[in-house]
Amino acid sequence: MPHSRRQWLLRAAQLSAMSTLPRWAWSQNAKLQHNPFSLGIASGDPSPDGFVLWTRLMPMAAPPSGTALPPEMLNAVGPQTVRWEVARDDQFKQIVARGTAEADPSFAHSVHVEVRGLPSGHWFFYRFMHGDAVSTVGRTRTAPAAHDMPERLRVIYASCQRWEHGFYSAWRHAATQSPDLVMFLGDYMYEYASPAKPEGMARVHKLHLPHTLADYRDRYALHKSDPDLQLAHTVAPWIVTWDDHEVQNDYVGSWGKGGTTAEFLLARTAAWQAFYEHMPLRASTLVANDGFHSLQLYRRFQWGQLANIHLLDARQYRDRQACRKVDAGANPARSDKCEELLDPARSFLGLDQERWLEKGLRADAQSRHPRWSVIAQQTLFTPRTYPSGTQSTDSWDGYPPARDRLIRAIDARPPRNTVFIGGDIHQNYVCNVEAVNARERDGKKSRVIASEFCGTSISSRSGTTQDKVDAIRNGNPQVLFARCEERGYGLCDITPRQWNTTLNAVADPLDANSRMRELAKFVVEDGRAGVQLA
Repeated sequence: MPHSRRQWLLRAAQLSAMSTLPRWAWSQNAKLQHNPFSLGIASGDPSPDGFVLWTRLMPMAAPPSGTALPPEMLNAVGPQTVRWEVARDDQFKQIVARGTAEADPSFAHSVHVEVRGLPSGHWFFYRFMHGDAVSTVGRTRTAPAAHDMPERLRVIYASCQRWEHGFYSAWRHAATQSPDLVMFLGDYMYEYASPAKPEGMARVHKLHLPHTLADYRDRYALHKSDPDLQLAHTVAPWIVTWDDHEVQNDYVGSWGKGGTTAEFLLARTAAWQAFYEHMPLRASTLVANDGFHSLQLYRRFQWGQLANIHLLDARQYRDRQACRKVDAGANPARSDKCEELLDPARSFLGLDQERWLEKGLRADAQSRHPRWSVIAQQTLFTPRTYPSGTQSTDSWDGYPPARDRLIRAIDARPPRNTVFIGGDIHQNYVCNVEAVNARERDGKKSRVIASEFCGTSISSRSGTTQDKVDAIRNGNPQVLFARCEERGYGLCDITPRQWNTTLNAVADPLDANSRMRELAKFVVEDGRAGVQLA
């Protein structure tokens, strides 16, 4: 057992002593009278010879969605054995890999199977079995070999799916698009309790604000109970990262509401463990950091010679937001009244991750092999000036020197094509990333060095109006498109010659059967930085 996983098991035991863990009794003969796979299945982190398969066994007679597991169901049990199979066909007549995995109670009986030894660039089907129960069938794939140039990579990018704000009909539509890969960029679940007044909500739940490991597990069980989200997990491998709501709104590093407190650090550790338990991540993701356990979420994915994806973590290592007070969230600020905004020592990614990213982009530039260098991260990267003179402190706009360092690194050794993908802001933005930013322009001609697509939410409401967004767009020529009133996802068709992005929007987020509509299409040409309307 890897040293880091042993440490996590010890930490899980400590957490169990401080809070009620969601445990349950299984039938002694493993002939279950319920569906233990009620949270679905998933795959992720594809490599040229394999991928991760995920599921979590659930208790008998689970309570209605949106309620916590009652105490009488929380009986400690030992590990459970889960069988798994991978086949070339959905009838499992051509099985290429099979085995067993231990569903450990210290990790909520979740399973993370790392399948290896498969041929590159192929699709497969997979399933789990426990006792007499058989999971639904999922479809996943291996990445192309490093030397191959695929004809196409089809990617869905999405983020932000608050339960109450809308149904997940966007996921039902996304599942029909035959993606090769799904990139989820944060806020998989939201920690809030449902509003006291449910008017205008798609649905509500009865869970309280989470503090313990059991609380966070219940929150994931709620979100993963949605059938459209489960469907989307079965059609392609996912690569996932997190943002703030997986822990607490506006948290960064060790700083939460009330500052850095023992209570917050315990809740953060519980939230991080629950994230791992419910995502298709490799065991190597688990690491120890200054006595507190964390996840190594920034990582790279190579898609043959077509694309390198640099997936970032913009929460765990970030400096506190500028001029943030201990008892408040991250509020907008003005640089003339908040000197911290322009402090070059502050980092959005943490200095180690900054260096890791710059090294990867430099390697892309030197080799020229990846046709597209993709920087997949949580939020909008492109600088914006605001009519009010204030600027966000919880996005890249709140860390101008850190953003400038990355812009300079790309400009100094440019990869063949650089594209930023983001989420978080519950708005669709399409932008050109310029070498000269707005603070330095003063008559200098701007030069485009990268393209950006920042996506809206799956379901979460926007906190602004279209009039305000239009005012920002009108004052920022690098912003080509900005909309705040739609929810949905982005679809990217990536070929050696072009990058095409289609923005898809939900017609009515309060309608579980809502249709989707195409909002806009954009294209980036190989060798020509910048976005054009398709």
